[in-house]
Amino acid sequence: MKQKLKTAYSSLFSYLREKVNRVQYIMIVASLVGLCSGLIAVLLKTAVHYIEKWISEIPLSRFSYLLFPGLGLLITVIIIYKFYGGHIEKGIAMVLRSIARRSSFIPFSHTYMHVVTSSVTVALGGSVGLEAPIVATGSAVGSNLARIHQLNYQERTLLIACGAAAGIAAVFNAPIAGVIFAIEVLLAETIISYFIPLIISAVIGALCSKIILNENILFNFVLKQTFNYYNVPFYILLGALCGFISLYYANVFKKVEHKMHDWRLNPYAKALIGGFFLLIIYILFPTLFGEGYDSVKLVANGDSNIIHDNTRLFALMNNEWAVIVFVGAVMLLKPMAAGITIGSGGNGGNFAPSLFVGAYLGFFFSKLLNATKWFDTPVGNFSLVGMAGVLSGVMYCPLTAIFLIAEITSGYELIIPLMIVSSMSFFIVKHYQPYSMETRKLALEGQIFTHKREQNILTSIQLSDIIKNNYQSISIDSSLRDLVEMIKLSDKNIFAVGDKKGNFIGIVELNDVKKQMFNPELFDKVSIRQIMKKAPDVIYAGESMTRVMEKFDLTHSWYLPVLSEDRKFIGFISKTKIFEQYRQIISAQSDLYDN
Repeated sequence: MKQKLKTAYSSLFSYLREKVNRVQYIMIVASLVGLCSGLIAVLLKTAVHYIEKWISEIPLSRFSYLLFPGLGLLITVIIIYKFYGGHIEKGIAMVLRSIARRSSFIPFSHTYMHVVTSSVTVALGGSVGLEAPIVATGSAVGSNLARIHQLNYQERTLLIACGAAAGIAAVFNAPIAGVIFAIEVLLAETIISYFIPLIISAVIGALCSKIILNENILFNFVLKQTFNYYNVPFYILLGALCGFISLYYANVFKKVEHKMHDWRLNPYAKALIGGFFLLIIYILFPTLFGEGYDSVKLVANGDSNIIHDNTRLFALMNNEWAVIVFVGAVMLLKPMAAGITIGSGGNGGNFAPSLFVGAYLGFFFSKLLNATKWFDTPVGNFSLVGMAGVLSGVMYCPLTAIFLIAEITSGYELIIPLMIVSSMSFFIVKHYQPYSMETRKLALEGQIFTHKREQNILTSIQLSDIIKNNYQSISIDSSLRDLVEMIKLSDKNIFAVGDKKGNFIGIVELNDVKKQMFNPELFDKVSIRQIMKKAPDVIYAGESMTRVMEKFDLTHSWYLPVLSEDRKFIGFISKTKIFEQYRQIISAQSDLYDN
């Protein structure tokens, strides 16, 4: 049966390939990517929703649900160690690295591993979101369908973005936000013709959500108040706050995650300890349990009935100030809970937590203003706009944040405050950190593409592809005669010099020994030690191409030696070869309609 389905599938698409042109064929495959990614996103969201509902209805004890986060982390770690070798690349960083360093090939296992592990983590109470795993899964679907249909690197990259766009569109029923997310976060360079397949995929993903998901599962709101331009100064202040809270979020999350991850403990013990930490946090602040979208809905609708005061501490204050203090504390603790979840072995992302923090920040800010009795700000509107501000600052996607909130509120009533707050937040975080917390390390190492075109092209050049390793090396104890014999048999004009242990110590260039070569009397009198010279610089095998070009620019050289980490000579790299590769990559970056 399985073989028959494969044969039918191959026959169908072979027929289509013959009947349509290449652009039309890509549109068909993009539609298939959108359908698969949308269905997977809907399946994941539905499964998590009903598991969370089941947990909330357990009658044993009102605190029994607190045991589930540790169980979820433990099961996730067991799955990762038993089936995936103890480590999986997670989230958006994995996708970006695959585009830049792996020719947009993502292993087939990524089409399901994130669904399995993130559903267990989040459904059982991990304080993270499903969006990053959905993006990773949708991208893997796009990459693998592109591989099956024998598409080239440019087309594979486009279909990766299509899968991500469909996933985001399905989760939020927001196709515009899905398209913009793919362009803003995944595609460092966008060609106009990319928009059509991206739109097709996102629309199909959103339709999967619209048709299959129940209204109570979808993340949407109804605005209760219109935009009042008198509140613009407060939205500006909120934008600044969102920027600094985003920096706080990134700093706390990474510190906690690294602290948990670096503990030299048995991974199963670490998962249980992480679960215990979450249990303590959830006892004090139950709203931090899971994704928290139900809590966000209450906040964004201006509902003050969000305090679950298990400690009785907030009962000591009057209701209005108790709400303000509670919301502020929850907002500051969310990145810590997310860091514990990921650091102790869970799988999830920061998309949902950043929306959560933003909603609570907007609520906190507007409630604080209203508590002075001098102002009357719309709490729900500020909560929604705050979501966009923190999402923009944490994920570095201001346009996605603007259109996401506009779409889930079914209109553009808040478009002006959304633009103000998102752009201000992004401007502030960008000033302090040029890259997001998830991609900073990889971007600085040259492992992923950024929005710098020249650097992206250099990143896509593999050092191993342009090293010329057919160069000979000569011992420092050899004579000029040995070098002359080597020159006779070689077409090269540069040679590496090594010591007795084989370590690289210098070079000899043909131009430097021309005079001695025509004086045979010197052949046995002159040693290599006398005529060798220090290389202007050396390149190590693991260095980025950006760093390689910096060395060429500083030394004004056309050839530099490449060494292993233990200083063994590998070969030479020429600036000419780099320029040749550079030109080839530029010529390959064409519009789909030019094919």
